[in-house]
Amino acid sequence: MTQQVKRERRSVSGILLLDKPVGFSSNGALQKVRWLLNAEKGGHTGSLDPLATGVLPLCFGEATKFSRYLLDADKSYEALIRLGVTTDTADGEGRVLEQKEVQCTQADVEAVLPQFRGDIMQVPPMYSALKKDGQPLYKLARAGEVVERKPRPVHIAELELLDLQGDLLRVHVACSKGTYIRTLAEDIGNALGCGAHVAELRRTSAGPFSLAQTVTLDELIKLQEESGSEALDQYLLPTDAGLLDWPKVELTEHTAFFWQNGQPVRSPSAPSSGLMRVYNHKHEFIGVAEIDDDGQVAPRRLIRSQ
Repeated sequence: MTQQVKRERRSVSGILLLDKPVGFSSNGALQKVRWLLNAEKGGHTGSLDPLATGVLPLCFGEATKFSRYLLDADKSYEALIRLGVTTDTADGEGRVLEQKEVQCTQADVEAVLPQFRGDIMQVPPMYSALKKDGQPLYKLARAGEVVERKPRPVHIAELELLDLQGDLLRVHVACSKGTYIRTLAEDIGNALGCGAHVAELRRTSAGPFSLAQTVTLDELIKLQEESGSEALDQYLLPTDAGLLDWPKVELTEHTAFFWQNGQPVRSPSAPSSGLMRVYNHKHEFIGVAEIDDDGQVAPRRLIRSQ
């Protein structure tokens, strides 16, 4: 019996912007791309439902240290909402709970949308990755269990009607982290008196990244088959690509040495508070810092020395 030889993984670092295909979980998409890259280490920046497509930043190597900051970033979506049909998952894959006639006009929709803009409270859906006593809610939901979920504050910066054709409503949404578009669709349906669920969902941006910057899984597969894993490195953005809107601090050779050894340092270019990206005297990104109580640039996440 032939023993299978284990692949030796490559040490690669950077951010790959995937246009996630429908049917893949975020982790499933990550593991497929990680295999194609033959990368040692990878992580994604927040779950995108299997039903959803669009911008999914995948972090590899040293970039995984900063994925939490992309997880906290604002997102935008284009959602196709089917009015008149309520499902247990609030999307098209769920069991139909109720059907109602739809007689909504564009004016009706425009009249209810303002109540969902700005700072609102939202009850997370049962079919979500949130946990109750260590168990994901979706597992409890599949077992027929429903638990109380506390409303959580979210921010809807933009909510615009794009189209209304019969019972199909298309909207653009720009929102804060933690916003559930499935819940938003349900709430809009309830406000219209007919119920609703998400039929299609496409994430159009995540933090500073947009759809125009993404690559499809099919394109990655084809290139890997033709030219090998190394050819995919062309799609890796620098490790600091998701932080370019943060304040920038450049340290001297002397202060960078101490900072990279975990010591806070002073820098005349540092902001007065908050997080910042840090570079050494060679203009190389070396990590993330935060101003401490003494006004010094304190290390928070460091890039491993090459």
